[in-house]
Amino acid sequence: MNDSSHRTSQDLGQSGSHLSESSTKPNMPDMQKRHDPRMIPIDKVGVKDIRYPIVLLDKHRERQQTIARINMYVDLPHQFKGTHMSRFVEILNQYHGEISIDRMDKILRDMQQHLEASCAHIELDFPYFIEKHAPVSQARSLMEYQCHVTAGLGDQYDFVLGVTVPVTSLCPCSKEISARGAHNQRSAVKVEIRYRKHIWLEDLIEWVEGCASAPVYALLKREDEKALTEQAYDNPMFVEDVVRAVTERLSREREITWFRVACENFESIHNHSAYALVERQNADFCGQPCG
Repeated sequence: MNDSSHRTSQDLGQSGSHLSESSTKPNMPDMQKRHDPRMIPIDKVGVKDIRYPIVLLDKHRERQQTIARINMYVDLPHQFKGTHMSRFVEILNQYHGEISIDRMDKILRDMQQHLEASCAHIELDFPYFIEKHAPVSQARSLMEYQCHVTAGLGDQYDFVLGVTVPVTSLCPCSKEISARGAHNQRSAVKVEIRYRKHIWLEDLIEWVEGCASAPVYALLKREDEKALTEQAYDNPMFVEDVVRAVTERLSREREITWFRVACENFESIHNHSAYALVERQNADFCGQPCG
């Protein structure tokens, strides 16, 4: 994002037009507007798992189109029986071809207005693709990263960007006690951040990959496999080491105001996963680079 609204994508068009007036005939009952006597307000009500195209800012190619799974909710006062589910989809359609992360605040305001709500929430899960070069052969391939956005608007606007980065981890204990080799596995590092100004997804992913035993690639030749195997062996890390290293790296980014980092190692010789998590408000931190 390029300003205080936490934007990660550029403005890609004019804002959606106002929703047209309901086509419901005057003599047709509005069941959702009927009174509910139970005096129970609902925190979130809405629609889930809408697949819809969105546009993202790409550091190297300007824009990237992808398909998101979208959830949309509002709060419901105690006196109303229900909300108008069709209006969520109507709002999305008003932004057709223009849905980007920097528009979340506008979409949330439309949800508040047209659903007569005090709070609105939106969640997006989507794949993001980065072209990577293998470390030795330089073979090019597209690597997929699963991203997540949550945004909410009540008294204030809140925006959280998340990405899950696959990495390799190699067990320090296994290396220490074994005469030959050490067990290693793929790990998933999930990072969520709040921030003041624009943070590139590409940069966030690179920071995380530099904090593991080795990165993961979609395409490798034999010489690349050899290089990455040796890199991981020379850089053994427990799950605790990974989350601490990412914490050190993110703490040096002054634009990040809050973060949560979680790592899960899908253990190759154990019948369980190893897990660690750190969450904190960002503050001045003096540490050494991890990668």
